[in-house]
Amino acid sequence: MSNTVESAAGSNWFSGLKYLTYALLTVNVFMFLQEELLAAEHTFVEDFALTDLIQMFSATVDTSAWVILLLLFELETSVIPDAQIRGKLKLFLHGVRAICYFFIAYAFYGYLVELQTLYHVQVLSGDPCARAGGGWSVMVDLDEYIPLEPRNCDALGRQLWRLAGFNIVMQPGVLHAARMLAWTDVINAAAWILVVLVLETDVRLQLRGQLQGQALAVSKMMKAGLYSTLLFAAIYWGFAGDFLDFWDAFLWLFAFIFIELNVFSWQAETRGKLVGE
Repeated sequence: MSNTVESAAGSNWFSGLKYLTYALLTVNVFMFLQEELLAAEHTFVEDFALTDLIQMFSATVDTSAWVILLLLFELETSVIPDAQIRGKLKLFLHGVRAICYFFIAYAFYGYLVELQTLYHVQVLSGDPCARAGGGWSVMVDLDEYIPLEPRNCDALGRQLWRLAGFNIVMQPGVLHAARMLAWTDVINAAAWILVVLVLETDVRLQLRGQLQGQALAVSKMMKAGLYSTLLFAAIYWGFAGDFLDFWDAFLWLFAFIFIELNVFSWQAETRGKLVGE
């Protein structure tokens, strides 16, 4: 009796921590939205295309799609019984997943465009103070800007870069740091896409009873390398002082630990049924 109570308490604790993590990731969507809305005040241009919205709000779009995808993995690996993932329900899950993948891929494209933009720069000619108060901005970090004003223009020095096509200037050190963070965004996004492709394969093989032997070994090896890459990205954000990206990366790694545990439990349950038969 006591073992049953302890097991139930442990299960409740595990579920509570898991869904708290999912809730915090949902909150991060709004935090990224707030950050990118502030950045859009400086990067917004009048002749932008509708598709540019995904570039300007790549982190918000990316995180939103990933949260929905995470919940789909939770449903398939932990909530919905295998026998029920058929027919219209299966089509619905696959349809929502396909939409999420589209936005994740487009957000990845947005990260690439942002990285490319940071390499399209030119030396700012003349005195930056002559542009103070004229709608110009100063990049202080990736996606972080302040207005160029008489009170801060002198402190910038005379060696400045300007983003091509934008009234945005930055010091050489800031440009280098922004490029490093943009590269981290691209590498992190690419690693997560590969992780989810491996997980998709795991789920499909598990539904067919084929996630074992060499297939399982290859899956584990690939995920070990990808999760290590994601961990290094999170550590870099932490040292670079980008708290939101660090916090978000930490939560995502934590969330996918739960998904991995779901898959592990799912495998054990399937093996138990096969032994029982």
